[in-house]
Amino acid sequence: MNWIVKLIGHRWSVCGLLFFATTINYIDRQILSLLKPILDDQLHWTNAEFGMVNSAFQGAYGVSLLVFGWLIDKYGTKIGYSISIAAWSLAAMGHALVGSVGGFLWARVALGLGEGGNFPAAIKATAIWFPKKERALATSLFNSGANVGAILAPAIVPWLAFKFGWQSAFLAAGAIGFFGFFFGCHGLRLRTKSRHCPRKNWLGSNPIGKRCRHRRFRGGSFWDIAKRGVLFCLN
Repeated sequence: MNWIVKLIGHRWSVCGLLFFATTINYIDRQILSLLKPILDDQLHWTNAEFGMVNSAFQGAYGVSLLVFGWLIDKYGTKIGYSISIAAWSLAAMGHALVGSVGGFLWARVALGLGEGGNFPAAIKATAIWFPKKERALATSLFNSGANVGAILAPAIVPWLAFKFGWQSAFLAAGAIGFFGFFFGCHGLRLRTKSRHCPRKNWLGSNPIGKRCRHRRFRGGSFWDIAKRGVLFCLN
């Protein structure tokens, strides 16, 4: 029975990492809006320019979702998630180095390109690590990180900005992201070794899980998962 205890502990640790990454993901994207009153005095940007900066993030984020969906299917969740977290953490810290509207626009583009990997990776990781009967709970847990991030950001970001300067908010968010990156890669060692790979009898006729054969976070196309979700909603 020891392998069962280890398996349960490890996969819920994976879910905890997904929750942590999603929380940081949503904190990062809110920082600019929370700092707008401070940045207004320094940049003297118009509402139209601020809207253009936010639109640049949304556009880059949309493109990034498609790119990371393909990347994660081809190279696996561990590689795709690592690239995403490292990219958005570096982009978040890069905001502290700019001091113009154009600089913030390109910083937001970089952030959007990095953050698009979070949900494709989290969805696929959940499909691999959890049996059908637990996937809804695991998905709701990691997805709740979006709400937690939305709550934490207004409580932390203004305090950091007034205490240490507005640049500190971006630097702190990026540093925490890199902490999560190293914690995930070197701490949890997210590898589907034989003792961690979901058991065959859990998966039933699920073609996603059947592809898990001692691989690193591979199996089940993100596009297949998304297509089934759309068809389920339409029916």
